[in-house]
Amino acid sequence: MKTEVIRKTKETQISLTLEYPGTERNIDTGCGFLTHMIDLMCHRAGLGITIEAKGDVEIDYHHLTEDLGIALGQALRTIAKESGGINRYGWCMLPMDASLARVALDFSGRGGAYFKGGFPTEKCGDFDMELVFEFFLALAREGGITLHIGILEADNSHHAAEAIFKGVGMSIRQALIPASIDPSTKGKWL
Repeated sequence: MKTEVIRKTKETQISLTLEYPGTERNIDTGCGFLTHMIDLMCHRAGLGITIEAKGDVEIDYHHLTEDLGIALGQALRTIAKESGGINRYGWCMLPMDASLARVALDFSGRGGAYFKGGFPTEKCGDFDMELVFEFFLALAREGGITLHIGILEADNSHHAAEAIFKGVGMSIRQALIPASIDPSTKGKWL
């Protein structure tokens, strides 16, 4: 299954194609750190992805990061809905060296992100670490995903972020597994 999202604003231009299941990843965001993290997440989720993104990065990475979260969330919502009866829930405790992240998510249709813990530094290279939460807030809202993320241990900001992105990917993979039961007792889902 494949879906495409095009997002063009005065601040960003994003073309995103998502395939599930998929393995091919070609990601160009204009931000090396964010490209790396999205690649790790999609690999762990079993998602094929192509992203061509440009943004007003001469200001900072905020608009680019948030809009990538929006586009990826919209694509994930489409994939989950078109997949039919999925497991819906996923969770993971992911260690990355001395960092440890806890992730739990639900393709609930009621998007929201909840974050506990913090990064040891404000930046990783030229990337503001507060944008990690902005990315996942946009992804959860647009994807209709209830998402809980906790940093339990953090030896450095790169490892902590990597644990989060990989943990979200592992949780997405678990949630998208086909299920033999209806995703909801309400008769309506997503």
